[in-house]
Amino acid sequence: MYEFPFELDEFQKEACDCITNGKSVVVCAPTGAGKTVIAQHAIHCALEKGERVFYTTPLKALSNQKFSDFSEQYGAEKVGLLTGDSSHNRDAQIVVMTTEVFRNMLYGTNFGSVKDNMKNVRYVILDEVHYMNDEQRGTVWEESIIYCPTNVQIIALSATVANADKLTEWINTVHSKTELINTDFRPVPLRFYYFDSSQPHTILPLLTPSGALNNKIRPEKKHFKSGKPVQKRNTVKDVVRVLHEKDMLPAIYFTFSRKKCDEQMEKCAELCLVSPKEQAQIREIIDDYIAENPYLYKNKHIEYLLQGVASHHAGLLPGWKILVEKLFQKGLIKVVFATETLAAGINMPARSTVISSISKRTDTGHRTLTPSEFLQMSGRAGRRGMDEIGYVTIVGTAFQTPEEVAELVLSDANPLESKFSPSYSMVSNLLQRFTLDEAKELVLKSFGYFSSNSRIEPLLKVQRENQEKIDESNSFVCHYKRTNQDLMDYNKVREIYVQNRRVFKTIQKQEKKKNRPLNDEAKEFGRQTKIMLDKMHSYECDTCKLFKKHMKSIEILNRYEAKQKQLSKEIERQKDIFWNRFLSHRAVLTEMGYLKDDYPTEKGITVSQIRSENELFLAEVIFSGVLEGLTPAELAGVICSLTTEDMRADLFSQLPLSPNVRKRLNKIKDIKRSLDKKQKNYDVEDPMYINAFYSPLIELWVTGSEWDDIIDQVDMGEGDIVRTFKRVIDVLRQFCTIENIPEDLAFTAREAINLINRSPIDVD
Repeated sequence: MYEFPFELDEFQKEACDCITNGKSVVVCAPTGAGKTVIAQHAIHCALEKGERVFYTTPLKALSNQKFSDFSEQYGAEKVGLLTGDSSHNRDAQIVVMTTEVFRNMLYGTNFGSVKDNMKNVRYVILDEVHYMNDEQRGTVWEESIIYCPTNVQIIALSATVANADKLTEWINTVHSKTELINTDFRPVPLRFYYFDSSQPHTILPLLTPSGALNNKIRPEKKHFKSGKPVQKRNTVKDVVRVLHEKDMLPAIYFTFSRKKCDEQMEKCAELCLVSPKEQAQIREIIDDYIAENPYLYKNKHIEYLLQGVASHHAGLLPGWKILVEKLFQKGLIKVVFATETLAAGINMPARSTVISSISKRTDTGHRTLTPSEFLQMSGRAGRRGMDEIGYVTIVGTAFQTPEEVAELVLSDANPLESKFSPSYSMVSNLLQRFTLDEAKELVLKSFGYFSSNSRIEPLLKVQRENQEKIDESNSFVCHYKRTNQDLMDYNKVREIYVQNRRVFKTIQKQEKKKNRPLNDEAKEFGRQTKIMLDKMHSYECDTCKLFKKHMKSIEILNRYEAKQKQLSKEIERQKDIFWNRFLSHRAVLTEMGYLKDDYPTEKGITVSQIRSENELFLAEVIFSGVLEGLTPAELAGVICSLTTEDMRADLFSQLPLSPNVRKRLNKIKDIKRSLDKKQKNYDVEDPMYINAFYSPLIELWVTGSEWDDIIDQVDMGEGDIVRTFKRVIDVLRQFCTIENIPEDLAFTAREAINLINRSPIDVD
């Protein structure tokens, strides 16, 4: 084992031994427990043996951070970087990449053959593997594990999840011998506190030593009087002041709103949390950084950094966030107000974390944080080697009770759930390399299929309850040893007799009223009714006092058997849902000429190489010719409208589109309508976007406008604009590498990329 300059914890030793012995491992441990040491051991093993190691992360920012760390640690010549828009030293012994890039390499498409891509690779480190839970991107982790060559050892590093054993068992099944190293050990234990606004000068321990809720905590009251809100204290300022007085800073203050991050930072600025010496250091670092990044010169947040506070969220420029991270890591920023994205693994260790509320707003309304979300955020507290205790403070609000907070703190992590979902690109790639039967075998290797029992557990539970009702109904004991069928036969005779008797009595009344005797036909009907009565009397059921009870049990039985039949169908459908989705995508591709005899056509090859929300939609746009003959600015404007997901932005759009872009988008709307119909025919729900909100901005940018002029046009976060422009670059870059793209279009795409990718867009 590689000798580290410090004593390893038991779980670290165990994981390193497994790696040394040639096994894959799943390491499941709390945030901050030291999982990186295990990755470093694999890296040292690779370097010693002259082999290669891939280190994958879920976020480009994390990849950039790891690339920087490893370059410093192992030497720049030994480390490479591959992200969606960066390629540096790709043949190095240590290559850091996003998980999407690794998955694409395993497909062997525009990254070259799988054999070449994986040449001499011994280890693949899948950092933050719990991202498999991610609704949009979770599929990538499953594909990466399924397609990873079995001679490569997988080191899967995960935050705490409830079903790490299931994940390990699955990797063991689809890849190679895998051991689970599961620990709840935290080198820096956490202590939980509660801020009660009725006691603004302190924070209270949330729990007693026995684990019960502290009875000194009072629930928050809604601040209303005569129907009008009452001005209440500045809670965030109180919290920060208390932490400062108790020497519990630096802190990450989690708030689930970008706007509130900035507002809360402003409220705390007057506290001045740094000394004059620290302020001078901050000023020096800011001056040096802005000299390299002059576009940040007018940033209005500079004054807050000098007071030791900052905000960190997706609406800020990437370059600005790098500065904030740098200052925080040096201990010069004392409180950073951040959205939960900061909990995703970026190296910003803090002594404390503050969680402003245990609920957050989503697209479907407010909901309580999941235990895993809470663990991820609270786990950022406590710096190894610097703090003996990590402090977590939950701020009381009127929308949560202290009991609910305590329950969340004491909850176990959520299980990992599969988000596996076949796409057009996946179908094209698999059928390019495998037969339909082999593709099915691979799809059925997904974690989603493997764990389908837990996914369909609610249905199975109802099925078990139904079966109990069925068994109960079947347990009815007849004194005369008659079966349910005997009872049904009797009941049928009884119903016929009752109906016939009613009819015969009606005939008798009518004939009597007319003073006429019954004719022969009516008399015969009466005789048959009497025979039916005798037949009814011949059944023991006719005199049985339990007849109604027995009949009721049969009705219940029939009802639950019908339900059970429907449930069984739904369970089977759910079990095969992934393969059915695969077949639905295949059907659309076949109908539209992208597959023939279950093999991609030339157009299908293009779909296999595209990476977007809906690869077929983008392919249809390309092959329609609608993108040809555009200027770089116009091409950027059209692509921007196809990659903008935030439909809310459309509500604020007031900038005019250039005539040519508007004309092309109208044609693309026809393509979207046509594809939408075909998708609906096969129950495919892959999204297609046409949102031109940012398109005028990117046109201005490509034609040479300054950044300040761009951001003055709309009331949107600079980070949102940067992220949108980078997404456009990603698609345009694909036009330069994927097959069957017209040469002129690829040339225009390159021009557009060069014009878009200037400061501050080119800062990662």
